[in-house]
Amino acid sequence: MSQIGDLLAKVANQDSMAFQQLYDLFANRVFRYAFTILHDKHLAEEIAQETMIAVWKGASRFAGRSKPSTWIFGIARNQSLTLLRKEKRAETTGSPELVQADPSKHLIQHEHVMNALNELSADHREVVFLTYYEGLSYGEIAEILGIPSGTVKSRMFHAKRKLAEVLA
Repeated sequence: MSQIGDLLAKVANQDSMAFQQLYDLFANRVFRYAFTILHDKHLAEEIAQETMIAVWKGASRFAGRSKPSTWIFGIARNQSLTLLRKEKRAETTGSPELVQADPSKHLIQHEHVMNALNELSADHREVVFLTYYEGLSYGEIAEILGIPSGTVKSRMFHAKRKLAEVLA
């Protein structure tokens, strides 16, 4: 099991020290990911906190069908999209960044891109996510995935080509 998997297993047993380590590893990364979706610092901070609370409460339900990081970012994504769907988010936050002429247009565009991402294979989707949502280099991604950086480049090339087809 990976270091993160070990930490998550300890968190499942309510180990607060392991949770602190997991928090230190993921809170900022989850914040950055949520910010790319929400475009609002305060909402992204809220999502980061809610995500880490959900990890604490739900660690025992992690089934191991994906990497722990993928599971954590999935929680953040779901919470971010739920927040975007709330009809009165611009009114309740008072944040000028969220006020748009047609807020539903942004949501529709975002959902279109997310649907396009879902057309990718899991390997391609993961590379796109880590590159664009996490801002990681190909070398860092190669290390995380345990594959050569050339494979990361190849997956990104094919993912971009598929996305161009789907989004056209």
